[in-house]
Amino acid sequence: MRITLTFFLFLFLRLPIQAQEVNWISFPQLSDSLKINPKPVFIFFYTDWCSYCRKMENEVFSNAEIIKELNNKFYPVRFNAESKDEFLFEGQLLKNSNPKSRNSIHEIAQLLAARKQGYSFPTTIILNKNFEVTHRNFSYLSSKKLLSLFKN
Repeated sequence: MRITLTFFLFLFLRLPIQAQEVNWISFPQLSDSLKINPKPVFIFFYTDWCSYCRKMENEVFSNAEIIKELNNKFYPVRFNAESKDEFLFEGQLLKNSNPKSRNSIHEIAQLLAARKQGYSFPTTIILNKNFEVTHRNFSYLSSKKLLSLFKN
């Protein structure tokens, strides 16, 4: 009896410690989800070579508060801006127009993550439930800065 009780107590105490993750979705999943239940969208554009992108993934998107906010209040989308994938989004075929070129940018990133100076990663975009941009950031965001964005 004592061993069983100790075992269940051990399991119970470990539950909150277990790693949580952001429930990232793809753009095709986002399209379907917005039709069923419109809510704000959080988009994280990254590249494989971007050290600050990796830093955000390791430090910011592993923060329990960030995970909770993203999973509960947004449709979180994570997308490699240099992806060679093609997909339909809102009835439009989107692709990387120059897939054989090194560092070519996917059309969805060109549409949402462009600025006058070109591209900079990581790029973070927040859209309201009508898919209108409310915030765009072209640099690393700490957990503290990202949480303050969520509150605004």
